[in-house]
Order: sequence, then C-alpha cells, then structure tokens
Amino acid sequence: MNKVRITAIRQTVYPDLMAKYENPIEHTCDVREGQQWISENGKCPEGMCPSAWYSMREFVESLARGEGNFYDGWMKNPLSAMISCNDGFRPFSFYIEVVE
Repeated sequence: MNKVRITAIRQTVYPDLMAKYENPIEHTCDVREGQQWISENGKCPEGMCPSAWYSMREFVESLARGEGNFYDGWMKNPLSAMISCNDGFRPFSFYIEVVE
C-alpha cells in the first residue's frame, strides 16, 4: 500500500456564523498550517484530529490502495485530493497525496 502525506493547508474562520450560532468555547482546534502527517496502510496517523480524519478517511484509504483520479480529473495530480474538515465555523483544508 502507498503512504499518503496529509498537509494542513489553510483554515478559514467565519466569525459571523460563530456569533450567530455557536456557543462560546475556549478550545477548538490544535491543527496548524503547514503541519504534516503520514498515513501508512490507510490508517489514521498519530496526532491527527479525529474529526478531520473522519472527513478525509475514504480518500486516504483510496489513495493508499493506489486508486485516485477522483471525480474524473478534479485534481492536477490525480493521486491527490483537497479535503476540508467538517467544522462549519472554522474548517481546515488538507492536501492529501501519495508519497512516492
């Protein structure tokens, strides 16, 4: 199986939605831009946010099996994907790619 690198690319924050819908919370996300993890055998890497992993798991597993070309040419690199976590107030975008 392929190793898959997961890179935290960018976080977007929606303060207007947070003010309107979210209860105040002290601690939200430990992920930082540029942070990287390696998935081996399609498994969740140690230290990966469980919520982010849930959003990308199927793509990582597919890439680990050698599959790719999601949505018929969506990505310039067919052995990659750009996936966001499911936090609607402060989603993080992750670039996942096969490590050669």
